[in-house]
Amino acid sequence: MTEELSVTRRPGGKVSARPLHFIWILDVSGSMANDGKIQALNNAIREAIPHMKEVAHKNSEAEMFVRAITFSSGAQWHISQPMSFADFKWEDMSAGGVTDMGRAFSMVAEQMKMPPMPERAFPPVLVLISDGQPTDDYKGGLKALMSQPWGKKAVRLSIAIGQDANIDVLQQFIGHSEIKPLRANNADSLIRYIKLVSTAPVNSVVNPPSQPNGSDPKIGPIVLPPPSPSPHEPSSGDDVW
Repeated sequence: MTEELSVTRRPGGKVSARPLHFIWILDVSGSMANDGKIQALNNAIREAIPHMKEVAHKNSEAEMFVRAITFSSGAQWHISQPMSFADFKWEDMSAGGVTDMGRAFSMVAEQMKMPPMPERAFPPVLVLISDGQPTDDYKGGLKALMSQPWGKKAVRLSIAIGQDANIDVLQQFIGHSEIKPLRANNADSLIRYIKLVSTAPVNSVVNPPSQPNGSDPKIGPIVLPPPSPSPHEPSSGDDVW
């Protein structure tokens, strides 16, 4: 992934769309194999795909691409080449190993460089999902990510799966005190949160508050609307994870 992604142009040389890159950063360590968590995550992302496609259709001024990286004992790209939202398909992940979150951050940092990122694009959206504790130097990986201009400008969100996720680490990844990690305690809440983080921030990035004098919009912290409650959501005493 070393080639710079070009922006498509209409006849006459006018830019037709600015790229927006969305990257899932997903924990597939051994603990994700417990209590059906990895299956729930696969299902939740799959259920979010129609909503992501709808967002892309409604925001034609952005050319939206999705990728996914997984981390356990090391990290690897689950979707290595940027895939348009319109073509997005999901292949199930499996779980096993430790939690090398820092390695995933470092690999994402490489993709925030210019190139492969173009100079003119919408801020990327990075979503971290984890159920545990990092087992490597996550601070070093996060520093590498934040050292890249597009890494620093990215909208960074996180979801904690279950009660054992390290909320402090997920908050450090977000980097804004106004935005808190979401906590999914069962499959239903995970589906709702996945739908939320894969659509609401994309809309906010493409349609930020207007700026004076035609200047480029400044993207501030993205405040997510609360997800609608599910009638099937267990009470806190009946949480699965």
